[in-house]
Amino acid sequence: MSTLIHRNTKVLVQGMTGKEGQKAAESMLASGVIVSAGVTPGKGGQQVLGKPIFNTVKEALAFDPDINTSVLYVPPLAVLGAAQEAMQAGISTLVIVTENVPVKDSALMFEMSKKLGCTILGPSSIGVLDTCLGKLGSIGNVTEGSMYTRGSVGVVSKSGGMCAETALALSQAGLGQSSIIGIGGDTIACSNMTDMLALLENDPDTNAVVMLGEIGGFYENQVADMVREKKFTKPLVAFISGQFAEKTGRNVALGHAGAIISTANSTARAKKRILRRAGVTVADYHHQIPDLIKNLLRNQK
Repeated sequence: MSTLIHRNTKVLVQGMTGKEGQKAAESMLASGVIVSAGVTPGKGGQQVLGKPIFNTVKEALAFDPDINTSVLYVPPLAVLGAAQEAMQAGISTLVIVTENVPVKDSALMFEMSKKLGCTILGPSSIGVLDTCLGKLGSIGNVTEGSMYTRGSVGVVSKSGGMCAETALALSQAGLGQSSIIGIGGDTIACSNMTDMLALLENDPDTNAVVMLGEIGGFYENQVADMVREKKFTKPLVAFISGQFAEKTGRNVALGHAGAIISTANSTARAKKRILRRAGVTVADYHHQIPDLIKNLLRNQK
């Protein structure tokens, strides 16, 4: 999907000297993505995987002015400053893998990204995989025996684990994937479901999409409006996890920070009803997804 990963994507890893940052950088390089440099304040002058480490994003861009993407592996309280530094330096795409970022900080990053025209995945994003071009973040890669295979089905998910589970189910059914996108499961996602569906709507390599939602928030309900208004027209299957949570009561966090039933329309049952009323095909059980996608593609011909 050329909108998030393209042939001239050049990556900066903020926090590359840490264990997770180094591991992700190595995996991204193996996927075919160009990782140009890393940034860790106070550790400039070091090298990781043969790539230079700088103290600031500005120094990294002086080394390679073509860097256009940053993947963040920094502590929760350092995310806001790191993201602001990257956006102010002119980096247009950010993937924030870090969890437990303060909600206020996420709101400030969201506001700044809209003002500057940047795209942020996360916080708490597993990353994004383009099965032809490579990956950003901690998401898996297309390798022999992998759950990810090349094809034309896009996947958009709050949950990183559900990205892998769904890709495996699709691959076993002979349905390869074009792009797999994790928007993150925090209360505020800097890019929501409709943002990513808009990209996939315009992606010529994607013929159908699986949306994996969960309880809490309203992002899935916005998708219903998008479909109703015909702003998304490709075959779409939605799966909403967490129906059991209705028995636990409201304001109880279940897994992700954003997985909290706070209103009547944030339950799994309500979201499924709203999506169905808009004409979206909804899977009651995860294993139904591949057959539902096949049926939609068959009926489209």
